[in-house]
Amino acid sequence: MGRLFGTDGARGIANKELTAELAMDIGRAAAMILTNNSDKKHPKIIIGKDTRLSSDMLEGALSAGLCSIGANVVILGVVPTPAVAYLIKKYEADAGIMISASHNPFEYNGIKIFSGDGYKLPDALEAEIESIVIDKSKPYPQPTGDGMGNVTFAENGIKDYIDHIISTVPYRLDGMNIAIDCSNGSSSATAEKLFTSLGANCHMLSDKPDGKNINDNCGSTHMENLQKYVVDNKLDLGVAFDGDADRCLAVDEDGNVVDGDFIMAICAMDLASRNKLHKKTAVGTVMSNMGFGRFCADNGLKFVATDVGDRYVLEAMLRDGYNFGGEQSGHVIFLDYSTTGDGQLTAAQLLSLINRRKAKLSSIATVMTHYPQILINVRVTPEGKINYYKDHVIKEKVEQVREQLGDDGRILVRMSGTEPLVRVMLEGLDKAKIESLAKETAELIKERLG
Repeated sequence: MGRLFGTDGARGIANKELTAELAMDIGRAAAMILTNNSDKKHPKIIIGKDTRLSSDMLEGALSAGLCSIGANVVILGVVPTPAVAYLIKKYEADAGIMISASHNPFEYNGIKIFSGDGYKLPDALEAEIESIVIDKSKPYPQPTGDGMGNVTFAENGIKDYIDHIISTVPYRLDGMNIAIDCSNGSSSATAEKLFTSLGANCHMLSDKPDGKNINDNCGSTHMENLQKYVVDNKLDLGVAFDGDADRCLAVDEDGNVVDGDFIMAICAMDLASRNKLHKKTAVGTVMSNMGFGRFCADNGLKFVATDVGDRYVLEAMLRDGYNFGGEQSGHVIFLDYSTTGDGQLTAAQLLSLINRRKAKLSSIATVMTHYPQILINVRVTPEGKINYYKDHVIKEKVEQVREQLGDDGRILVRMSGTEPLVRVMLEGLDKAKIESLAKETAELIKERLG
């Protein structure tokens, strides 16, 4: 992980860690790197944002930095992250930037950068941007007169993105009664129109953003309200997105959460049945539930596990020719339709296959057996974050737990790519055993690094 960019862009508390000055410099450096080979006098860069209070400030700072280098900026307004990735190509832009801290609380914000092909930046280009911003390795150009860029506003960004998702849906949603939790985030601008246009009767939750309520006890990280609403109103199912709508989780008619692993199993099976799953392979991560790997093996599919982060899932897909992958958290990538995880596209595909089969989500989800899993997040100090990688006592504890679990379970301990947290994850057949071992491990990490 770099000095500015984690596994999902630059992120921090707005106006403290992620300041307007830093955003301006990131804009300048990004314009220098991403437009280095452009023969345009004024390369085009589009900017989208989520609903956080600080997004306007960062949008202005990024725009100023980009224009000062000579880039023309097109403002999309509040849109989902995958809308930025899609609209780069449609609008023939040279790059795109999304201002969002995804599932984090509103006081955080972040900057995600996409290259001209609609993919998140590879580590090497992020390192170049970091070098310019932090090390001042290259001076910023200072064009004058007509060398400076300008700012315009896209009038049809939301419509163009919604039309794209609709074009990917093979079977409409007529007759479905669904609840949609927008997390008071980006999907508040798109979800109702999208799913209503597809024929669903939509009950909207957490779709009134005020700048401060994004992810506040709602969305894909807080499913309780959606679960209760679906059951109380006897709906077919519910879907929930995170702050920038690149994740999707679902709730069945009985109020049970259907996470990213289940969604992937359902969609992988459907794609395979229609000969649309390239190389009969699904790409997940080391955090994917053991049950997903067993599902693949039982159904003649290959499972490829990458490091945690949808960028690494995508890298494996592009490298080896796969077209479907994702994470337990709800980042699901349909590479035939999108260059990044897209929560609303995922929901549309899932709902379409459910309606086509005239089945209940609870029934369809039985395709996979979920192994008991426990995840404990341990907050660590800045020093602890550094010491984690060389703490032999923690390493020895992890190895001891691994031996105790044997073939009936596993342990995974890793540093978060976006927060000062060590994540302790255990899976196994014996729920009580993994809970006990997880707590022991987490307490040790807290004692040594917290």
